[in-house]
Amino acid sequence: MVLANKEMVVYCFDTLIAHYNSEEAAPPAFDEGQHPLFVTWKKVVNGGEPRLRGCIGTLESCQLINGFRDYALTSALRDRRFPPIQAKELPNLECTVSILTDYETANNYLDWEVGKHGIIIEFVDDYNSRRSATYLPEVPAHEGWTRVEAIDSLIRKAGFSGPITESLRKRIKLTCYQSTLFTMHYSDYASHVKATRGAAPTIAGAKLGNH
Repeated sequence: MVLANKEMVVYCFDTLIAHYNSEEAAPPAFDEGQHPLFVTWKKVVNGGEPRLRGCIGTLESCQLINGFRDYALTSALRDRRFPPIQAKELPNLECTVSILTDYETANNYLDWEVGKHGIIIEFVDDYNSRRSATYLPEVPAHEGWTRVEAIDSLIRKAGFSGPITESLRKRIKLTCYQSTLFTMHYSDYASHVKATRGAAPTIAGAKLGNH
């Protein structure tokens, strides 16, 4: 099984910086494979709690190298919940890569564990629209939700704005999964690049220090 690792996060930072420089990122230092994956960007300001700036991925298996390259940029620049990440934000960024494993079909909407499982819900709403949404394993735990609170939040994330009833919850098809993840702050990335490549990352001639 492939585990999330530091080189995958390094490649995501490399890819974003290459985008700002209109260049191609250097080939990554991890092995190719096929897994579902997500890339999450958070922004840390004044030592506070990291705040989400973008999180997009795929629940389908994909080539890891292409997947991390594509979703590093998609989550940074095209998450509709947020404005695109600007180059000047880089020193405050933290990146997490997640590789999803162990998909299981649950017996019902409560058949999963907070903190262990990520969840995918699929349901048909009262207007016959098919809806789906997912939370990675760390989200319900971080929010301090019960299973029901996580499900209800996910129903809203799926775009359903009507009343949430027990009969609606019971119509949900729930798939749970697990993940391995690796998180790195920009300052650690910059130190890694300097140590392994002999020079700190730059954008269009401007040096990005360890802020």
